[in-house]
Amino acid sequence: MGADLPGRDRKEPDGPGQRDVESTHRLLERARAGDEEATNQLFARHVRPLQRWASGRLPKWARDMTDTDDLVQETLLQTFKRIEQFEPRGVGALNAYLRQAVLNRIREELRRKGRRPDATGLSALEADGQSPLEQAIGNEAIERYERALSSLRPDEQDAIIGRIEFGYTYEELARELGKPTPDAARKAAQRALVRLIEEMARANG
Repeated sequence: MGADLPGRDRKEPDGPGQRDVESTHRLLERARAGDEEATNQLFARHVRPLQRWASGRLPKWARDMTDTDDLVQETLLQTFKRIEQFEPRGVGALNAYLRQAVLNRIREELRRKGRRPDATGLSALEADGQSPLEQAIGNEAIERYERALSSLRPDEQDAIIGRIEFGYTYEELARELGKPTPDAARKAAQRALVRLIEEMARANG
């Protein structure tokens, strides 16, 4: 796979069998079997959402030091070159795998440039400043959000992260969650958000 992978705006052939409507799970199966076109489509689906996610999660000093968009793209290029090594373990596993790859690369870049966060999670990367997400809802709220999110089922976490942090449309979310329709994805996201709010309220009580 070369560095000139297609962008998100690539047009696929029209018709009911067009590959753009394939589920992420099916594309992943093809990519792991060596199908370069499937790998390109997975890259195109994930690069912009991951760039938005990294930009929204990291404070300004980290984004400036790592040139986030380029770093995310390069990380995904390298990760998809080894995609046959990835063993999917349920819906949303690829998103989690790619998020972790991006975080690991950011940590490497920060260490290389002399920043040495003590912990290993997002909080360490955000310790010296606020991310846009923190600025929007506040430090205390983000901590409650993270704790509540971690208490949900993996499919609920994927629905919330996909919709809220990645900014997926319901059509895109349906593909990621393996739902038959955008409406089914919308309902799944709404149920997950209700659960998240309940967990946050419980922790606050």
